[in-house]
Amino acid sequence: MSEHDPDEHDEIPANEPQKVVRAEELFGESREIWIELEGVRYRLRITRRGKLILQK
Repeated sequence: MSEHDPDEHDEIPANEPQKVVRAEELFGESREIWIELEGVRYRLRITRRGKLILQK
């Protein structure tokens, strides 16, 4: 078992996302939200099976 050096910086691997947002934070009690990117709106919804669907 190795000890963690407090001066050692934990680096995020290149393949890891820089920011993770939990779906519960985005959706709250809702099953769908709208996301706007460059003036275009997209609908993001949670299906009955718990999958995410993004539609233009």
